[in-house]
Amino acid sequence: MRYIIYFILLTCTIVNAQTDERNQFWNEYIFTKDLSQNWVVELDGGLTTSSTPESKNLFHDMTQAYIRGWAHYYPGDRWKVSIFYAYYSNKNVPELNQAEAPEWRSALQGTYSLLKDYRIKVNLRFRLEDRHLHNDEGYFEAVERFRLQVKSVYPINDVKVHKGVLYTFAEDEVFFKTKSQVSGPENFDRNRFTLGLGYSFENDLQVEVSYANEFMPRTDVDKFVNAIQVHVIFNNFLPDLIKTFKRTKKVVDEGNGGS
Repeated sequence: MRYIIYFILLTCTIVNAQTDERNQFWNEYIFTKDLSQNWVVELDGGLTTSSTPESKNLFHDMTQAYIRGWAHYYPGDRWKVSIFYAYYSNKNVPELNQAEAPEWRSALQGTYSLLKDYRIKVNLRFRLEDRHLHNDEGYFEAVERFRLQVKSVYPINDVKVHKGVLYTFAEDEVFFKTKSQVSGPENFDRNRFTLGLGYSFENDLQVEVSYANEFMPRTDVDKFVNAIQVHVIFNNFLPDLIKTFKRTKKVVDEGNGGS
């Protein structure tokens, strides 16, 4: 019995001494444009604010701002292949080892619909990111990161997401990365769990509000993030680059909340 007590006391001591917990607010605005039945372009941007060790206010500091351009290709009903290129302004990001780290990021992403014949839709998403973070020595350091996500979407008041439909969604994602001076020596980067609600105001306008919990194991201090996030999605919104086209949504879109 005394060994159990010793173990509990030791565990509590480690947790209290080696963890850093932050509250954050994430918001993202997404604009898409259908080019054809198989091609979609997207532009999105977002801001992250965070608490600090001195203040629990999740709006205390702005830690990240980004803008990102996407191209999506649909080779079939259940598949979506995507690429993006983005710029991130990182300042006092808790998991990075320096105060400022401007970043250029590109990625290749694949999304597959695991369940297509049920009211609940489940997508599997994988992403390979090529990150170039500016370090304190004056050059950009390359970091490769692999992300794997499972996401489920369940429409509450109809069988599909469309105008007037409320839906719930859940995601779990794991991140693996290469070692670097800026992002640290760990290969396992983090686990992120998200639970939220979305509502389609119009067929081309959706709003999602969710809670996200991140766990980032680190050599010295493990990081925890509790985040409230808001996504505003404007489908087929970008100005007409070519003749207006309205594509028919595929199954893989339904597994992503219809967007």
